[in-house]
Amino acid sequence: MSIEIKIPSIGESITEVTLAAWLKESGDYVEEGEILCEIESDKATVELPAESSGILTIADSAEEGAELEIGAVIATLDTSAEAPAGGASAPKEDAAPAPVAEAAPASGGDKNYPSPAAKKILDEKGIATDSVSGSGKDGRITKADALSAKGSSASAAAPAPSAPEQVVLSGGVSREKRVEKMTRLRKTIAKRLTEAKNETAMLTTFNEVDMHNVMALRSKYKDAFKDKHDIGLGFMSFFTKACTMALKEVPGVNAQIDGENIVYHDYADVGIAVSTPKGLVVPVVRNAESMSLAQIEKEIRRLALKGRDGKLGIDEMQGGTFTITNGGVFGSMLSTPIINIPQSAILGMHNIVERPVAINGQVVIHPVMYLALSYDHRIVDGKESVTFLKTVKELIEDPSRMLLDI
Repeated sequence: MSIEIKIPSIGESITEVTLAAWLKESGDYVEEGEILCEIESDKATVELPAESSGILTIADSAEEGAELEIGAVIATLDTSAEAPAGGASAPKEDAAPAPVAEAAPASGGDKNYPSPAAKKILDEKGIATDSVSGSGKDGRITKADALSAKGSSASAAAPAPSAPEQVVLSGGVSREKRVEKMTRLRKTIAKRLTEAKNETAMLTTFNEVDMHNVMALRSKYKDAFKDKHDIGLGFMSFFTKACTMALKEVPGVNAQIDGENIVYHDYADVGIAVSTPKGLVVPVVRNAESMSLAQIEKEIRRLALKGRDGKLGIDEMQGGTFTITNGGVFGSMLSTPIINIPQSAILGMHNIVERPVAINGQVVIHPVMYLALSYDHRIVDGKESVTFLKTVKELIEDPSRMLLDI
């Protein structure tokens, strides 16, 4: 019996995905539940497991990098085939396309033959497959083998024949160009940021916050905090908590436009902007207003790790009511963050720098951070935006108020 493997539905608004990488090849015998390929949507990368055991045949249209619609058939599984003895792949003539046989190395069989993902990486590096030892089944070169492979100095120095734009001037100065196709995530980021700029009446208000007291509190209790909760105490949990309290005071900042209506939320689902190797993602901390500092820290860490590994689910990045972004981790002194539509506001944190501050008529040196609140003026008035940012400032400068909820 042969069953079709189709691109599954992975979100209401997603109609097209990119086939990022095949982890199996045509002719491989796969077990039920084994991961066949990785699919990249505009929000996340998901893995597609085998529905049953059988021999895999990949469709011609399902090449790595292909853009496919939801429901498109990318492969078939022959579930009537029996697993080969010793767990080896089934003979290639059962299902493998002709190009695979033509590309096989002279040594025969699967020895030193790369998976599609590994071959792409080796080609980009300019490394010959016969110079790499495969650690996979029957000596097959895996993606990990390709990533760790290093080319010889001779091959590295050789000019790439596929780089017609390369021009080397006297003195070894290069003016080479490199063209890369935008990933689906990058295209979506570009589209949404453009929409936010064009479809909202966005303004930004600024303030500065004296970090002396919150840093002193963190320094005093960080060891005890980590011993009890098994996680470090960072500044993001303080700012998240302060924002949830400020959102209660100024509900318009936690609202959004829906047609001719304004939707107000009595909860705070706070999106935390996270930079990943593939681009910016914004996982959401649900009901942050009801969480302790330790709970917020643990949830941010869980989401950040999943984002880094490309394992965030669609539901973990949808439905936020407010967003926080921290450009300070990269050294940003000041910026005007762009609203994450359909939300009405976003808080930008920045780096902490020692600056002269007037305290009780005396000039002292304290750690100071600049804050920026970008907001949609269609919903949030200037008074509300300033009140919100001032409330966050006061809570951070006197963090005991957050613990006492005053």
